[in-house]
Amino acid sequence: MAKAEPSADDLMASLDHPLTAEIEAVRKAILGVDKAITDGVKWNSLSFRTTEWFATVNLRSRDSVQLVLHLGAKAGKAADAESIPDPKGLLAWKGKDRAIATLGSAAQLKANLPALRAILKAWLPYV
Repeated sequence: MAKAEPSADDLMASLDHPLTAEIEAVRKAILGVDKAITDGVKWNSLSFRTTEWFATVNLRSRDSVQLVLHLGAKAGKAADAESIPDPKGLLAWKGKDRAIATLGSAAQLKANLPALRAILKAWLPYV
C-alpha cells in the first residue's frame, strides 16, 4: 500500500526552511486568488491546484521564495506569455508551459504579492 502524501498543513507545520513565514504568506495569497484553488503536497513540496496542479514552491531556494508555475502533468499545454502580466519582472519562462516566479523575501516578497496575484489570475485559464 502506498504511503499517503502529508497534507499542506502537515508539511508547513514540519517545514524546516529559512523562509517558512514567507512561504506561508505566499500560500495565503495564492489561496485567496480564487475559491477553486486548493493546496496540497506534490513533488514533495507545497503545491496548488484547481482542476490540475499549476504551482509548486521550490523549496531548494533558500534566500528567495520561488514558485514554479506549470500547466499540470500532461504535456502539450501552452500559456501565452504576452497575456500574463509581469510588470515587476518576476517570471523567468522555462518553456511554453512553465515559468519560475522569483518573489524575494521579507519586505520585497510582501511588495510582490499583488503582482503574483495578477499573474495567477491570468495563468489559471490556461490550466
